Amino acid sequence: MQIRHHRKPDTTKRQNMKIGSVKLYNNTVLAPLAGISNLPFRLIAKTSGCGLVCSEMISANGLVHGSVKTKNMLATAPEERPVSIQIFGSDPAIMADAARIVQDHGADILDINLGCSVKKVVKTGAGAALMRTPDTAGAIFNAVRKAITIPLTIKIRTGWDKTGEQAMNIAHIAEGSGVDAIAVHPRTAAQLFRGEAEWSLIKQIKSALSIPVIGNGDIIKAEDALRMIEETRCDAVMIGRAAIGNPYIFTQITTCLSGDPLPELTLSRQFELMKQYLVASVEYIGEAQACRMMRSRLGWFVKGLRNSSKFREAIKQISTQKEGLSLLDTYEADLSGLEDEKGVSAG
Repeated sequence: MQIRHHRKPDTTKRQNMKIGSVKLYNNTVLAPLAGISNLPFRLIAKTSGCGLVCSEMISANGLVHGSVKTKNMLATAPEERPVSIQIFGSDPAIMADAARIVQDHGADILDINLGCSVKKVVKTGAGAALMRTPDTAGAIFNAVRKAITIPLTIKIRTGWDKTGEQAMNIAHIAEGSGVDAIAVHPRTAAQLFRGEAEWSLIKQIKSALSIPVIGNGDIIKAEDALRMIEETRCDAVMIGRAAIGNPYIFTQITTCLSGDPLPELTLSRQFELMKQYLVASVEYIGEAQACRMMRSRLGWFVKGLRNSSKFREAIKQISTQKEGLSLLDTYEADLSGLEDEKGVSAG
């Protein structure tokens, strides 16, 4: 196992971060990831040290109009708490009704999406479209704030141009409307995930607000999280793509922020997480659907490992939990013989 040492950062005030009345275990947050951050994935993120997990974005219209598939996305488990549920929409009344449904289903925090720039979302006036309609955004914040008692947060982008003016405007409106925290992904709506995230905007928004600000964007490894906090003074860091295939990054980040030696992910822990992911998926969404999903998702975890292409081909054939666990056991045993339990990095 490789050990890296870091100087102890000045994060004392951030270790006991609260969002409204909700105290976080630490200042790491799992980003809402469409199609990924479902209950099983959130559980392995939580067991990997994540302070706050967030659902994938959920349609407010779907919730209010009684879509069974949409309501099933509200499922949570005690082990993942505190948990944030993110909704999207453009009608203040519908968003307020959806927020009540989310609260009634036991969410600890309600989050509003102002960052999604997918065409089918934007064309309805939701997601990132709200950043250029500040009056509508403010009406939504006010309506939702009046509808629920749990903490309310929002997630934004830079806006539709690089100036950051839209982000700053929305941030001030949010704070004035009783929003309890704001997550900032400093890329424009058009950038998606391309280009470099402008962390300076996170710093500007943090300096301008009194509510907690969560930084998001370009955190690939634990050291990036430390650098973001030191450069922007944000209260917490939000991890999205880097957690796909390596949820252990949350443990690495909290260890890095504490100034303690930073261990690499061991092979045994790597495979333990994969097995947990498979078992939790079977438990919560059923064996047939879970196995179809795991045929591709387990491949996320083995990037960079020896003989990973052979494993990915084999895992595409599984139809039962037993088959999946057997393949994982066999691959782990093969790698253990080759690597002698050296530290490995996942993706």
